[in-house]
Amino acid sequence: MLIKRREFLQTTALATASLFVPKFLNAMAGRTLPNGRQRVLIVIQLTGGNDGLNTIIPYTNDIYYQSRPEIAISKQQALRLNDDAGLNPNLPVLRELYDEGHLSIINNVGYPEPNRSHFRSMDIWHTASQSDEYLKTGWLGRYLDKQCDDCHLPTQLIETDDILSLALKGHNHQGITFRDPRMVYTKAQEQFYKNIGETHQHEHEMADYLYKMLGETINSTNYILEKSKTNPTTAEYPATAFGNHLKHIASLIRSDINTSVYYVSLGSFDTHVRQLSRQTELFKELNSGLKVFTDDLKKANRFNDVMIMTFSEFGRRVAQNGSAGTDHGTANNMFFISGALRQKGIINELPDLSNLSNGDLTHTVDFKNIYATILDKWLDSSVPAILGKDFKTLGFI
Repeated sequence: MLIKRREFLQTTALATASLFVPKFLNAMAGRTLPNGRQRVLIVIQLTGGNDGLNTIIPYTNDIYYQSRPEIAISKQQALRLNDDAGLNPNLPVLRELYDEGHLSIINNVGYPEPNRSHFRSMDIWHTASQSDEYLKTGWLGRYLDKQCDDCHLPTQLIETDDILSLALKGHNHQGITFRDPRMVYTKAQEQFYKNIGETHQHEHEMADYLYKMLGETINSTNYILEKSKTNPTTAEYPATAFGNHLKHIASLIRSDINTSVYYVSLGSFDTHVRQLSRQTELFKELNSGLKVFTDDLKKANRFNDVMIMTFSEFGRRVAQNGSAGTDHGTANNMFFISGALRQKGIINELPDLSNLSNGDLTHTVDFKNIYATILDKWLDSSVPAILGKDFKTLGFI
């Protein structure tokens, strides 16, 4: 029997929302540590272009204050890291991690011939392409392809969102995405979906494809939900979208599910207007979520085998604009949080504000060297196979 158009669209929505929810038992094994666990990477995307200069404050640099008469963070406000730099006052958890030796900061990260478009620059970061190169697959998606030649619909990449980012799309495999595993499970258990999943007539190739996806979703969502209940977190996370994402991730990590990469976004940091209030709001959300999450990982004895990495598609211009904000820039800083860091604290030079490129910071670290470091030293994978050629790795891991 033909299903109605509305019902077909519902089926399509559920199937695509699950994005190939896999058979977990056939998925690849991640990098196993001596304690029998695997390493986990958590990527936090600060969407919209976070202003790195108001994140790591160069509070002894007069050019910084001259360039930002309204929005600069004073030395008295900044959370001191060393004699030259401090943290934004709304990120005290990073100061705690810094003092504990669990935070690495890399400044001036970018790429040659930077693009100031949100969409294009994010594509470059997602795909690890050159500025003039257009790729259809992401760096993590290609990692999945390389590591999972014999897997059937692998589960190693999970994004806590409605739409899968390009970073997690490979040639042969892709990550899965959902905001809450209970929502996918609840939808799949509706009788309508059960009926068409169990008894349907093959109308055409696309319908067969959707029915196949739907059947796999129904068969797998119970496992996803039950696995997340194996050892759920009891920590009280903030009642924000970001806090909820971290709570779901914590429960899955604590339950030893075989996912090796989690991807979560926060934003938008596109602070053209009234930057101080917007960045403050977002940093408070980031801070409250990370505080509970890192404490949770420590309590579960998982902090040493988890690496948290933050990035943004670009930084902001050095000088403020006429709306108490900043416009699209280039190079930026990145944070790395883990109990397994080898280099700690601020591990390279602060931005040189006297050597700008058309009003923008000059990058000294290519983000592909950072990806190479993560792939080689944390995910135990082939850098040339994923990034197209070999890149020098860094020493923070």
